[in-house]
Amino acid sequence: MVRVVVTYDITENKVRRKVFRILESYGAWKQYSVFELEISDVQHVQMREKIRSVIEEQDRVRFYELCERCVKKVTEIGEPSPEAMSNVV
Repeated sequence: MVRVVVTYDITENKVRRKVFRILESYGAWKQYSVFELEISDVQHVQMREKIRSVIEEQDRVRFYELCERCVKKVTEIGEPSPEAMSNVV
């Protein structure tokens, strides 16, 4: 399993909703355009391909893989983000 943070900047609402639904099926929505996922390598490849198939040329999606040490250093201030993590595809 790998922990991945995904951020996106997508212009069109329709495309943004599609990307949101794809990411929601893999993990927890943390902030407006940020998801945190704990997924297998196979799921990671599948998710990236699904996203690639719906985004447009001007859209941006970034993937940050977090090592175990990095995950332990994640902190939050303010309102806590959702804790639900899902691996359902």
